[in-house]
Amino acid sequence: MIHAWGITDTGSVRQQNQDGFYLDLPSGTLAVGVVCDGMGGARAGNIASLLAVETFVDALQNQTGEVPDAPPALLQYAAEQANQAVFHRAQTDPDCRGMGTTMVAVILAEPTAYLLNIGDSRAYHISEDGIVKVTRDHSVVEDLMVRGQITPEQARTHPRKNLITRALGAESHIRADLYEKRLEKGDFLLLCSDGLSNVVTDQEMLYEALHGGPPEECCRRLLDIALSRGAPDNVTVVLFQIV
Repeated sequence: MIHAWGITDTGSVRQQNQDGFYLDLPSGTLAVGVVCDGMGGARAGNIASLLAVETFVDALQNQTGEVPDAPPALLQYAAEQANQAVFHRAQTDPDCRGMGTTMVAVILAEPTAYLLNIGDSRAYHISEDGIVKVTRDHSVVEDLMVRGQITPEQARTHPRKNLITRALGAESHIRADLYEKRLEKGDFLLLCSDGLSNVVTDQEMLYEALHGGPPEECCRRLLDIALSRGAPDNVTVVLFQIV
């Protein structure tokens, strides 16, 4: 059985929430979630994230016999449709030129989570054994860490930490990464925008999910931590639990 919760907030500094998310539980053993973090100016970033979420969800819901039914292929297909919608809007609407969005998405078919990501919105697996970042950021600082030029601690405050190397809608075709993660009873899967991960540590996410209180209030607790630290960006959290 899967339980799920989600929350989004403008944060303490931004004038508009350019994050978007969707969460659905079609059955007790199947869940779908997506988080997008838009960029490209005040209006365009909002359009990019919402258009990506809406198109992604429509592609999942309107699948036909021509669409692959395997979860990884379905995620790829839906993300491609979202990319085409955002890319086309960016090319044809002068107010939206240059816009794009991150995306992290999951089809959770208990007990396996099938994930896709573009950009630096993340997915974490949380269990009694600890917390693991499942996705890999497409960002300048992630590349620097992989090359051993900076540490994870330095990455959190690096002046280029907000520069991403891939975005949905930036090119005519996407370059997305796909992952699979098996979840056990009691495990959590957390999706978030960088508005959370830039100010709340992995260990704090782990603590709040496992020990902070009722799981249905975990997203709110994590948001409150981000707000208590000034929440310089929009904050979005989606949490799944296998029960």
